[in-house]
Amino acid sequence: PPLRSRVLLQPVRLLRKEVCGFFFPHAAARLAAEQEVENLSGLSPNPEKDIFVVRENRTTCLMAEFAAKFIVPYDVWASNYVDLITEQADIPLSRGAGMKGKCGTNESELELSWLDQAYTLKLSFLKEGHNTSRGLEASWRLSRIQFTYDSSERTYFKDAVSPGKYTASSHRLSALVTPAGHSYECQAQQTISLVSSDHQKSVQLLLSEVRLQPFDIPADFVFSEEHKCPVDQREQLEETLPLILGLILGLVIVITLGIYHIHHKLTASQVQIPRDRSQYKHMG
Repeated sequence: PPLRSRVLLQPVRLLRKEVCGFFFPHAAARLAAEQEVENLSGLSPNPEKDIFVVRENRTTCLMAEFAAKFIVPYDVWASNYVDLITEQADIPLSRGAGMKGKCGTNESELELSWLDQAYTLKLSFLKEGHNTSRGLEASWRLSRIQFTYDSSERTYFKDAVSPGKYTASSHRLSALVTPAGHSYECQAQQTISLVSSDHQKSVQLLLSEVRLQPFDIPADFVFSEEHKCPVDQREQLEETLPLILGLILGLVIVITLGIYHIHHKLTASQVQIPRDRSQYKHMG
């Protein structure tokens, strides 16, 4: 069943305003935007795919669907207990992940955590305008990824050396770039590299079956028109190209047969002149 929770973007406080020597309390809830977050992953037929929704003032402001897995290298002792060897933890995003989120005009954020806060993923989105030959055009992008993991957690880490909490972050990230007013879609797997605070190790984030929109959602639980990633566009072209070539080839064959049929009829209607002159007397 969907997991629901309600939070406030700002702590609720009582404000006082002085008017003619009198103080009037105002509930900060009137000023703070009420936010509802929902984990709808149970609705996905794919057990590896998660669905998250952030709603503000009862209006959907961020929607995300994706399958995610982290590949995290970590050190363990070799059998001689002298040398270190590198193992790899494959950490999937849990279906029961807790979530927080916030929406803004130009900045939005989605934060997910699972296994008792042992793992936390924070995705930051930015919308900005660019001057082009067609004028000012706006787009949004995934601007930052921060993944916090605890290598003392025993589900995915086995006997890690120097276990503890580490953070893997992106550096000057510009991913999932999408025109404003559109959702981003990419069924193909994408790999994004992060740098860990654990001796600068490289952590890989694998994303697939992505449908995401952090701004300008037209209606509750409804994505805008999709903007496909280049890999999906190329695969779609590879799928449709044989069909197009087949249609062209079929059309050429039909035209060729038509021309041959017309030529055959015209040729058959003409008087055939015998090659043997003795047959001339039978003509006319």
